[in-house]
Amino acid sequence: MQSFLVRLLSILIGLMLLALGVVITIKANIGYAPWEVFHVGLANTIGLTIGVVAIITGIVIVIIVTALGEKVGFGTLVNMVLVGVFIDVIIMLDFIPTANNFVIGITMLTAGMFIISFASFFYIRAAFGAGPRDSLMVVLARKTKAPIGLCRFMLELSITLIGWFLGGMVGIGTIISAFAIGVCIQITFSVVKFDVTAVKHETLSTTLSVLSGKAK
Repeated sequence: MQSFLVRLLSILIGLMLLALGVVITIKANIGYAPWEVFHVGLANTIGLTIGVVAIITGIVIVIIVTALGEKVGFGTLVNMVLVGVFIDVIIMLDFIPTANNFVIGITMLTAGMFIISFASFFYIRAAFGAGPRDSLMVVLARKTKAPIGLCRFMLELSITLIGWFLGGMVGIGTIISAFAIGVCIQITFSVVKFDVTAVKHETLSTTLSVLSGKAK
C-alpha cells in the first residue's frame, strides 16, 4: 500500500505539473500546442472553460479507445479528469502573465514544454497507464498498422486544423511545440536517467486487484 501511495503522489504531481506547463504554453501567446488549439477553439465556440473541454474530450477519447479494444488504466481515468480541473484552477488563480512580446513568448513556451516533459516523467513513472490522447495514438497505430510517429503527426495535424477552424490560436508556437516537445522530453528523461521502456503499466483491473488485496 505504501508503494501505491508513492505512485499515486507521483501521478498527482505529474498531472499538476502537466496542467501548469499547458497553461504556460497558452500564456506564451505565440500559438498554442496542437491539442490546446483544439481545446481553446472548442471552449470559445461552446462557451465552456478550457479545462471542462479537456475533460469532455478525454471522456470521448476513452470511450472510443475502449470500444476499439485498448485497455485503459487508473492513470488514464485520473488524467482524463484532473488535468482539466488543474488547468481551470491555474487559469482562475491568474498568477501566470500573458507574454506581450515574442522573446518572452518563446521563453515561456520553452519553459512550458520542459515542465510538461518533467510532468511526463512523474506520471509515466507511476505506471498507472497512458493518458487518453496517448491511448488514442496507440489505437490508431494498431488499427492502421502505420508507424506510431506518423499516427501522432496525423492525429495532431487533424485536431490542430479543427481547433484552428473553431478559432484556436495557430502560430509559430504551434509549429515549435509540435516538433520540439519530443526533444524536450528526450533531454529531460536523459537528465533524470529515466528509461521509459522499462515501465510496465497496470491496467485498471490490476490496480483494482491491488487495492482490494487480491493481487499477489
